[in-house]
Amino acid sequence: MMLWKDVPEAPADPILGVAYAFRADPSQKKVNLGVGAYRTEDGKPYVLPVVARVHRQLLDSNEDHEYLPIEGYAPFTSASAKLILGNSSVAIKENRVITVQALSGTGSLRVAFEFIRRFYRNPSGNPPSVYVPNPTWSNHRNIVPDSGLGAAKLYNYYDASSGGVDMAGIVRDISAADDGDVIVFHGCAHNPTGADLSIEQWSELLKLCQAKKLVPLFDNAYQGFASGDLNRDAESVRLFVDAGMDCFVTQSFAKNMGLYGERVGALSVVMSQTQPSVTSAVLSQLKQVIRAMYSNPPALGAKIAARILNDPALFAEWERELVMMSQRIYSMRVALRDRLVQIETPGNWDHIVSQ
Repeated sequence: MMLWKDVPEAPADPILGVAYAFRADPSQKKVNLGVGAYRTEDGKPYVLPVVARVHRQLLDSNEDHEYLPIEGYAPFTSASAKLILGNSSVAIKENRVITVQALSGTGSLRVAFEFIRRFYRNPSGNPPSVYVPNPTWSNHRNIVPDSGLGAAKLYNYYDASSGGVDMAGIVRDISAADDGDVIVFHGCAHNPTGADLSIEQWSELLKLCQAKKLVPLFDNAYQGFASGDLNRDAESVRLFVDAGMDCFVTQSFAKNMGLYGERVGALSVVMSQTQPSVTSAVLSQLKQVIRAMYSNPPALGAKIAARILNDPALFAEWERELVMMSQRIYSMRVALRDRLVQIETPGNWDHIVSQ
């Protein structure tokens, strides 16, 4: 008997499937427009010099290979929270933020949604629906149902005619959500459109979320990589946290440190108010989720990130690298827009630069 004969073929991942097709294509002129990874002029992976140097320092210092705690490497998790929420964050000072290390952005989201499934009910006492932008990073729509929360619901985000944000559609669709539902936001550099909200638009959404008691989940894969300014790229998250919202914040260091394969990420649960027993209980349950899922996170990438985040000189060097990368990306977008205009390609291509 062939035990697995009835297993259906799964569809190829829409993002990684492009990478497989790229590798299989024999053309010398092929260009990979799939995975969002920074590349050199030769199309090769780019290792940030500061990351390479810290990596060598760790190897030369005879770091051991012991397991990290379930919640991760403390110098990394504390610095990661400050990076996204700000060094002067009141929420951190009041111990209203619980941060755990996770497997980059995907793992952080998976832990968050599993925690939500186990412990959160909306004001009506029902499991929440989870809303994601339409369009969004394709894996959002895999992670939500695999966490047992049902298929993700969609709110319209993109105005294809203008190449910008459909603010009216966002407000309309989020207004239709049940009170207490979970709303996934991209903190900056919306994937895949690149169209971001202004701070005034974020303020409007903050009021809507407050009125409907919605629970925001900010997915941050591009802090510092979008504009070159770490603080600017965190404005949306800080607006909601400083307003006292209960929310979730996920972070990935794949893009902004080039640590793609090291799977370095963090999940922060931000509480509007708390007490020590609640903080302890939430952390214990996050650890329980992680223990059953992957036991504990990998160490090397977190130690690299922690050294950079906690050393002022290394941090300043990293900031300069972010500016260089983001400016290069922008200059390439300008060149693409200008060439499209030059050869009289039909349509308006200004959104390539404004995104």
